[in-house]
Amino acid sequence: MLMESTLVLASASPRRRQLLSLAGVSFHVVPSDVDEIPAAGETPEQFTERAAHIKAQAVADCLEDGIWILGADTTVAVDEHILGKPKDHQDAARMLNLLSGRDHRVLTAVELRQAGTERVFNLLARTKVSFRQLDAKIIAAYLDTGEADDKAGAYGIQGRGAMLVRSIAGSYTNVVGLPLVECTEMLQKVGLWSPNAGEKQAPAYQEVLL
Repeated sequence: MLMESTLVLASASPRRRQLLSLAGVSFHVVPSDVDEIPAAGETPEQFTERAAHIKAQAVADCLEDGIWILGADTTVAVDEHILGKPKDHQDAARMLNLLSGRDHRVLTAVELRQAGTERVFNLLARTKVSFRQLDAKIIAAYLDTGEADDKAGAYGIQGRGAMLVRSIAGSYTNVVGLPLVECTEMLQKVGLWSPNAGEKQAPAYQEVLL
């Protein structure tokens, strides 16, 4: 049974687990099972915020009062076009060709809510990412790594995808999947993180099956 004031990450993302652990945050994992489909007319920002809210609310509805839930969603956007996770290699190649030689933005919305209460905190982080010009050989070589398969925008900046990125403006960890500075500031407000948390190894996270 989870105790009051426990933090639950409503995500199965290994990147988010790694980032929270890096910061010394103690947490459990209860992945949300919700569809992330943009609604007609939604901007990338609106979709990302709504998806984070749905994830956090879905898990909060299954937990006891007092437990804190952190929901997050990351979107890659070119102008007003949302690039989600690719369906297959052909779709991934399409996305990388679209990103080639131009700027795009990575958006991560985070919602921290306490189950059974009205306590809710939200943030939306934006990072501008500039890609190098990609030719067919570079795209094919990257797709062969398999790294693009489960990544929004078909690349992972924390891996081989770093070779595709010329520069970024904003939070690097946001591009990985969780804006860590902003998140720890949010967690600190409710007593779930302290500045010395990273001085000791964080307890291993636990995945909870409901």
